[in-house]
Amino acid sequence: MCTLTFIGTKNGFCLTSNRDEKVTRGKAIPPAQYEINGKKVVFPKDTSAGGTWIIHDETAVLVLLNGATEKHISTGNYRKSRGLIVLEIMGNNNPIEQWQNIDLENIEPFTMVYFDGENLFQWQWNSIEKTTKKLHKEVAHIWSSATLYEPEIRTERANWFNQFVQEKKEISPDDLLYFHQFEQANNTDYGLQINRKNLLKTVSITQCVWQSNTIEMTYLDLL
Repeated sequence: MCTLTFIGTKNGFCLTSNRDEKVTRGKAIPPAQYEINGKKVVFPKDTSAGGTWIIHDETAVLVLLNGATEKHISTGNYRKSRGLIVLEIMGNNNPIEQWQNIDLENIEPFTMVYFDGENLFQWQWNSIEKTTKKLHKEVAHIWSSATLYEPEIRTERANWFNQFVQEKKEISPDDLLYFHQFEQANNTDYGLQINRKNLLKTVSITQCVWQSNTIEMTYLDLL
């Protein structure tokens, strides 16, 4: 929900997501298979709002990050959780078309990253307009939530990731899990795994490995 990387591996592609949350928020239910509109999907469930921050069906992955390009002031009275918007999009038979048509009035700003093996999209909503950006799947990408990380911190974290990528000839899913858990481990304020005064923590790491037209989800509960 708050840090995401995307990279091509030897046999496919890998998306790895760190969820940073207030420790007072209800503990998530580990990934399970659900059915939405007759479509099978897999996701960890947020017990507070019933949505999710990462989900896959048989062919695609969708990941949510809080905030768009800039930090916003929350009004606190939005009509629907962003995690439920994730389910609404991926529960559709055509998620790309659903994104184009979905009504986001009075929904808190967010970034979503969608990958279906061919198309890699960044979708953003800033409370005024939707934007769609098609990205190169051959390039490694990192996102850090605008709500938790100032622009200069996002740049610094991107530099850590780029250095990690450059130092590895081949990167495995396990390498990425290690990076997401231990990079800058002594920096609890904005290292990859954070702990801000035991109030806000990285509570889980979820990874989707896309290869041979199959998707496998791994979930690390850090609590």
